[in-house]
Amino acid sequence: MNPETIDSEYAQLEQEANQAAQAISAFSQKLQAAAQAGDASAEGWLLDLKSIALQVQQEQLQMQALLQAVHDFTVEHLSSQAPQPAPPVYASQPAYTQQQPRQGSALSRFIGGGFGRAIVQGAGFGVGDDLINHILR
Repeated sequence: MNPETIDSEYAQLEQEANQAAQAISAFSQKLQAAAQAGDASAEGWLLDLKSIALQVQQEQLQMQALLQAVHDFTVEHLSSQAPQPAPPVYASQPAYTQQQPRQGSALSRFIGGGFGRAIVQGAGFGVGDDLINHILR
């Protein structure tokens, strides 16, 4: 698997988590409006939604911990591999052949990718404190 695929999959996961957070937020707004209009059941449902949001948040924190562990393992694995030496250039090679420049080691490409940067920087996604605080209003 290459860093671009990892970045793409991470971006997809992040997008899906954001969509879930938006759906929870929209539903909480509906329940808050119903509770403010006097619907006694809506207040109880709002508390249930808060509990669900907290569970989703815990799941996403665990997912982030898993991704961090996978990232750390990958970085350790890639850094323990010896770099591959470039093939020697012989004078008998035709002048028109050029060696393709390497664009950094696998480790630097992995850490430099979107997923690697997000994990190294501790970026998270999903249902955050703001959403849960919004539900409690």
